[in-house]
Amino acid sequence: MVTSLVMCHTAEMTPEELAAVRALMDTAFAEYTDLDWDHALGGQHALVVDAGEVVAHGSLVMRRLLHLGRSLRCGYVESVATTPTRLREGHAATVMAALESLSPAYDVLALSSSEAGVALYEARGWHRWRGPTSVLGPAGVEPTPDDDGSVYVLGGTGLDLDAELTCDWRAGDVW
Repeated sequence: MVTSLVMCHTAEMTPEELAAVRALMDTAFAEYTDLDWDHALGGQHALVVDAGEVVAHGSLVMRRLLHLGRSLRCGYVESVATTPTRLREGHAATVMAALESLSPAYDVLALSSSEAGVALYEARGWHRWRGPTSVLGPAGVEPTPDDDGSVYVLGGTGLDLDAELTCDWRAGDVW
């Protein structure tokens, strides 16, 4: 099968392309909400396309992380998925390589992984954040213990993986 990689910003995508990616997300994930979709928008997208069909996707959006008194420009990976019938063909790795190639624009890359994604990310050199996680919410810094152990980072200098990591606020899942 001949596949191609397409890199584009959300603003460059047609309504049909956006609808195809959203349909992929709804197929790939048991519970994919409108807020999850909103989190995937506003940044760079990597699409694996085969015969006009989007078979894999991931996006990289700008966020801020707080760590040891520093505000880090973070490229945050969102909505990495492959069409269920095309799993184990290397498409997610293609998507991740494309997103990782954008790392020079950021202080660090980060993501929150499901258990299903751990093997992919660890094989690519991502490191599990061992310290506590939190969010800078409307009431100040709030711990996010349910997210501890699911956050992964790539790159960055001077990071202490055992220290607290705080993300910026957003509606829905904050990590």
